[in-house]
Amino acid sequence: MSDQAGKLPMAQTARVRMSGQELGPFFREISKRHDAEDVVFLCIGTDRSTGDALGPLTGSRLLEYGFPLVIGTLQEPCDAGNLETRLKEIPEGKIMIAIDACLGQPSSVGFFYTMEGPLTPAASVGGKLPAVGQYSVAAVVNVHGPKPYWTLQVTSLYQVMQMAEQIASQAASAFGLRP
Repeated sequence: MSDQAGKLPMAQTARVRMSGQELGPFFREISKRHDAEDVVFLCIGTDRSTGDALGPLTGSRLLEYGFPLVIGTLQEPCDAGNLETRLKEIPEGKIMIAIDACLGQPSSVGFFYTMEGPLTPAASVGGKLPAVGQYSVAAVVNVHGPKPYWTLQVTSLYQVMQMAEQIASQAASAFGLRP
């Protein structure tokens, strides 16, 4: 691992586009720095919108894989309405990995943008929420267009479920967890 300016080699201060398979090295670099018990996954989204369900689906899978600290699951989503309250649940000193769905260019759908640094939830739909996470994964679930809420509603559930599983399984593998 590169110690250059304390940043991860593949996810410096700019977002890096990667496939689901490429998430493994991203999470392995994090696991070299932090134990699973010191990491909290903040999985942002709602179960009321197909495209925005990526966060809760990922969070539920992360729990199944055995991660001890996950905020945002299908049972208890972390969405725009409760994000700031849910942030208060994070124990002091924990390292946050923020995960959220986003909209993007047609060529980016199905890819992930990772970064050592925060993401801004709801940016694709014009929301005004605080930036969150020491590390972040934004999953491009559909194309950004003039009606982002509608686009999220008609996003393929299969696509979202596949992407959620890629995140969860790559993270679990990197931290040595199995379902």
